Amino acid sequence: MLEKLFRLQELGTTVKREIVAGCTTFMTLSYIIFVQPAVLSAAGMDSGAVMAATCITSALAMVLMALLANYPIALAPGMGHNFYFAFTVCLTLGVSWQNALGAVFVAGVLFTLLFFVGLREKVMTILPVSLRNAIPAGIGLLIALVGLEWAGLIVDHPATYITLGDLKSPPALLSLFGVIVIAVLFGLRVRGAILIGILASTIVGLITGMVKFQGVVSAPPSIAPTFLKLEIPNIFVDPKMISVIIIFIFLDLFDTVGTLVGVGEQGGFMVDGKLPRARQALLSDAVATSAGALLGTSTVTSYIESASGISAGGRTGLTSIVTAVLMLLALFFSPLIKMVGAGYAIGENTYLYPIVAPALIIVGSLMLKNVVSIDWDDVTESIPAFLTLLMMPLTISITEGIAFGFISYALLKLVTRQGKQVHWLIYLFAVLFVARYIWLI
Repeated sequence: MLEKLFRLQELGTTVKREIVAGCTTFMTLSYIIFVQPAVLSAAGMDSGAVMAATCITSALAMVLMALLANYPIALAPGMGHNFYFAFTVCLTLGVSWQNALGAVFVAGVLFTLLFFVGLREKVMTILPVSLRNAIPAGIGLLIALVGLEWAGLIVDHPATYITLGDLKSPPALLSLFGVIVIAVLFGLRVRGAILIGILASTIVGLITGMVKFQGVVSAPPSIAPTFLKLEIPNIFVDPKMISVIIIFIFLDLFDTVGTLVGVGEQGGFMVDGKLPRARQALLSDAVATSAGALLGTSTVTSYIESASGISAGGRTGLTSIVTAVLMLLALFFSPLIKMVGAGYAIGENTYLYPIVAPALIIVGSLMLKNVVSIDWDDVTESIPAFLTLLMMPLTISITEGIAFGFISYALLKLVTRQGKQVHWLIYLFAVLFVARYIWLI
């Protein structure tokens, strides 16, 4: 049956090799099980329900990827997408998490519809290379900034807005320990470096009394607090939700296509510069995003960490099935998730998250590698890219970074008489972002 489903012999692999690859992929991406509840709980969502939704949605997405596209590519709620959901949409724009889930669901449905008309590939090709590489890098800076705040390594200041925190404080020291452990493990090319770093920090936290032991294994947490709690936003009453939905689609599209190309090149799946069955892979992502919104989590995307499983020999969808099974087994370790995501109180209603913070800082640094592909010698490319990079962390908003990037790119190309190089959709988006600043803010 496995041979018939996944063509193992034809693709030069074995069941044993696929199982090892699936376990390797799980080790490298399982940090999302710890991080996702911590991030979305900041928006008021129940952390246990978010953890359950994350595991179930990820497993569903990977099964779809395996059966529809037969690729060893894992999927889960995307880093950066979750921050946009919690910190921009909910905390900055004041949208309820129920409405935010509704926006994710609509974005997933539209993303699925784009599959049938072939517009997703078109949208990806019109985006300038500079902005395509600046967006994930800017998200990385935003994630790292939040990680530094959660670690207590940077704090607010009345004159300079932010400054260095107390490096002798217990949460700062624990966070620095976690960053060092993860960085060293990455340097030694140890698989599962982020997960090992999180577990090491948890042990130190238990020893020092910063973390309270809550057990390791239990029945899965209830998904009831978030299941089918989404509310479809009324874009006529609240027009800003239009840009929210568009950004969700853009983030999902850019992340997924970029990851598919990256892991496709590494695994040798590309044929004449194209990834066979790419549309089926994108469909897996789109369907899982809508399903995730129904269950109670943010947009789902393909994970670059899949490259670790491919390096271990994964060549078929069986690798994704193994990773999916492990994600479901993780449901029984909710007490451990609670320990890792528990806040360290430093005042009334003020908490730091020293165990999760190092993962955010390291993931943020990994996302900056895209800047090398930006043409820094061409100011019509570099300045929009720079503004995209800069505005995301400084405004704590992915939307503002993308808006400044699109507006400045369209303007600079027009005034330098290079306007014909730009697709008309870029100008349309730029105008819409300008209109948003004039009328909606």
